[in-house]
Amino acid sequence: MIKGIDQNRICVGVVVGSHGLKGYVKIKSFMVFPEDIAAYGLLTDKNGKRSFNLDLISNNKKGLVAKLSGVTDRNASEAMRGVELYLSRDLLPKLEDDEFYYTDLVGLKVENTNGETIGIVSMVDNYGAGEIIEVDLQDGGTEMYKISQEVVPEIDMENGRIVVDPPIDVFAQKNHDEYKAEGS
Repeated sequence: MIKGIDQNRICVGVVVGSHGLKGYVKIKSFMVFPEDIAAYGLLTDKNGKRSFNLDLISNNKKGLVAKLSGVTDRNASEAMRGVELYLSRDLLPKLEDDEFYYTDLVGLKVENTNGETIGIVSMVDNYGAGEIIEVDLQDGGTEMYKISQEVVPEIDMENGRIVVDPPIDVFAQKNHDEYKAEGS
């Protein structure tokens, strides 16, 4: 696993902005049901030094609006932007055998279908069209793969590896705007 990641704590959300003048914050929740971020008690920041009670104010299409303990005005809420919110893994529901938390994938070895190592998972996210893993490639650079049965046929947590079968890249012709069919 990657150094500095505490496997006993799970990032369940992040403060994405402030809301109003009373110190409310906008939160992007990583929970299956976004409002569940408030159901498990005290949240901490990434390093575990600050803790917060979270009172949910509203839940809408744009995300959650909440009151965090100790955040009392607009300036304080603006200073919270980017703060990741964590819970102890022990507080969260037990996972089924085929389930995982995003953080469990970070640091896993990524192999192609021939068993060759191509890199290490550096991030997992969902931008709205499904889960994506970002892989730091052995030869430099990064690649992103959608977690689907076709592209990621195997996630082997026991052996610390993920198998990817990426689709063939499709590139436009260099001068695609100038392309003319024969006989035109």
